[in-house]
Amino acid sequence: MILLSITLGLLATILSLPTVSDLVSLFRIAIRRGARTLPPAPCPSRLLFLVPAHDEELLLPTCLESLKRLRYPPERVEIVVIADNCRDRTADIARAAGAQCLVRTAPNDPGKPRAIAWALSQLREHDYDALVIVDADTEVDRDFAAHLAAAAPLADKALQPFNGVSNRAENALTRMAAVLATANHGLAYVLKTHAGVNVPLSAGMCIGSNVLATHGWTAYSLCEDWELYALLTERGISTEAVPGARIHAQEAATLKASASQRHRWTAGKLTVLAQHAWPLIRSRHATVARKLDGLAELSAPGPIVHLGLVALAMASAILLHPPAAGWLVALLLLTLVRPAVYTLAALASDPDRGSALRAFAFLPFYAVWRIGAAATALGMVGRKPWIRTARAIRPEQREQ
Repeated sequence: MILLSITLGLLATILSLPTVSDLVSLFRIAIRRGARTLPPAPCPSRLLFLVPAHDEELLLPTCLESLKRLRYPPERVEIVVIADNCRDRTADIARAAGAQCLVRTAPNDPGKPRAIAWALSQLREHDYDALVIVDADTEVDRDFAAHLAAAAPLADKALQPFNGVSNRAENALTRMAAVLATANHGLAYVLKTHAGVNVPLSAGMCIGSNVLATHGWTAYSLCEDWELYALLTERGISTEAVPGARIHAQEAATLKASASQRHRWTAGKLTVLAQHAWPLIRSRHATVARKLDGLAELSAPGPIVHLGLVALAMASAILLHPPAAGWLVALLLLTLVRPAVYTLAALASDPDRGSALRAFAFLPFYAVWRIGAAATALGMVGRKPWIRTARAIRPEQREQ
């Protein structure tokens, strides 16, 4: 029973790290004097949009059309598609849209991270302030580039836009995903940026040219975005949220389609945590606040799995009555305050609040499924391959 108490206490401690980090961030914001404002760039930043694409003929046209519609000086934008080991019309579609297309044929060396590294080796002579990586199954808002450029100078840092859900109204799964995206990108990451700690990177990440020139592309794990976030944090590079720059991805609308995503994200994140926790702690370039927040982000299981773990842990404490069971239950409950506050705030701002609230009636069942998916993902920890999420064209895309 003592071992059970220790285990539950350790779990509660890990789950409380994001809350502790947010409290530190609030304290930092309260004591910080006005941040030094850099002068605006004399002209708009030069942006290279890199679109890794593996058999993406279904969704690539919509992605490229959104990039062509940007309200931004066209001479300051370049769009390059990587047709990576494609067996469909991806390359033809890219060229027909007016984008430069790099065709990569490396069946024994597959994967988006390696495709990006290869493309960057081909683009060394390009003159740009920042590289923006846009997945082929995403769309950007018309002012996406303008909001990124407003954070200039861009060369020495990384930026993360608001990563939203393009099919939010499809069903309960996609509505919950949209609410949680707002909780992260619209609230939690904004707090981090104001406090001077790093935000995790994902679709639409913008990486400064000097960062790439100095450090190169060295993220090759299952979750290259989490690995890059850990590497940049270790090296003292700032990663900031730009909530006004919005990019939207199609969320998996069924549990079957969602399974491969969840397995990859869970296994990839755990792999990054195992490989980078100690280097982050030992880093001489990261501040204490960034170290704490980095460990909190890398160890956080996500709000749904967090809820499920707390429910299972509380049930164990109540049924088995280990030493300090009451204190453990209280501490576990406290870890839910932060995700609850962010979720409620995101719900309050949802454009279809009633439907979003009704979607959360599905939460208990989904939490059980997510716990199971997380458990099965443990076997993928490392650099093992995964099955890509199936692509689908939405009704509004068929009409275009």
